[in-house]
Amino acid sequence: MIDRRTFIGAAAGMLAGCARDAGAPADSSLGAERGSDGVRRAATDAGRSSGGRALDRIGIQLYSLRADAQRDLEATIAGIAGIGYDDVELLASFDNFGASPAEMRAMLDRNGLRAPSTHIGSSALDDLDRALDDAATIGLEYLTIASLSTPETPTLDDYRRWADRFNEAGRRARERGIWLSFHNHAGDQRPIDGRSPYEIFIERTDPAVVRHQLDTGNSAMAGIDPITYVERYGDRFWTYHIKDVPELGVARDTDLGQGVIDIPGLIAAIGDRTGRHFFVEQETYPGTPFDSVRRDYTYMRSLRR
Repeated sequence: MIDRRTFIGAAAGMLAGCARDAGAPADSSLGAERGSDGVRRAATDAGRSSGGRALDRIGIQLYSLRADAQRDLEATIAGIAGIGYDDVELLASFDNFGASPAEMRAMLDRNGLRAPSTHIGSSALDDLDRALDDAATIGLEYLTIASLSTPETPTLDDYRRWADRFNEAGRRARERGIWLSFHNHAGDQRPIDGRSPYEIFIERTDPAVVRHQLDTGNSAMAGIDPITYVERYGDRFWTYHIKDVPELGVARDTDLGQGVIDIPGLIAAIGDRTGRHFFVEQETYPGTPFDSVRRDYTYMRSLRR
C-alpha cells in the first residue's frame, strides 16, 4: 500500500514550483457477530437493513483520487460530483494540487460540492493563522492533522506533548469557529511500553477544543476492530474515514463491502449522526480509482441505520 507520509513528502516537493454490486440484498440485518479473527461482521451478506434512514450526506477523501487530481483537479472534482458525492475532504497537505483557497472554493461551488474538512500536515500548526484564513475562504469546519511528526521510535511522552500542542492550537481555532482534529494511522495504535499511544492522545486532548477523525481501515490495519473505538470514544469522533480491509492486520484496503469490517454495524454504533461527516477513502484498487469510488458510493448510499 502506498504510504501516505511518503506520498505527502513527494507530492509537496512536486507541487511546490460497494456493496458487492448495486443489486445486493436489501433485507440484511445490522446485527453482527465476531469472527474467529475478532472482527464483528454483519449477520448476513452485506449487513444492510431494509428500514431506517440513509446517510444524509456522503463525502470522499480526495486522497482516494490523488493521481487523477494531480493530472486534472477540475475534472476530478467534476467527476466526484457526477458520481453523486455531496462532500469532499481536501488535501491542503498536498497544497490542494496547486489550487489557491479561492480557486478551490470556486471549483467546489461550480460543482455543487461542500468541503467540511481538509487534511493538513502537523507543520501547519507552525503557521496556524494562515491555515485558519484558508479554512475561512474555503468554508471548512475542520482542520484535520493527517499524521504527527514523531521520531522513528516515538515515546508515550511524544504523544502527550502533541496532545498538549493540539489543545493550545485547538483553542485558537475555536476562536475562529474552526475545529482542530486528528486522523489516526495504524502506527498510532500499536502499543508502546504496553500502552496505546493513540488512546493516551485521545484522552489527553480537550474535547472542548479538539475533535477526532476515526479511519476505520487504519484501525483494522493495526489489528483493532474500529467499532471498539466507536463504543469507547464515540463522543470524540466527529468525522470518519470509511475504509474496508480484506483481513484484520493486513496493510491494504479494498472496495467497501468486500472486506471484513462491519460498516453497517459501525454506522449503527455511532447512534446520533447529527453534525458528523463520513468520507469514503480507498488507497488501492482492483481497477481504476474512479471505478472503485463509484462502487463505494453505491455501497454507502445503500446503507440504513
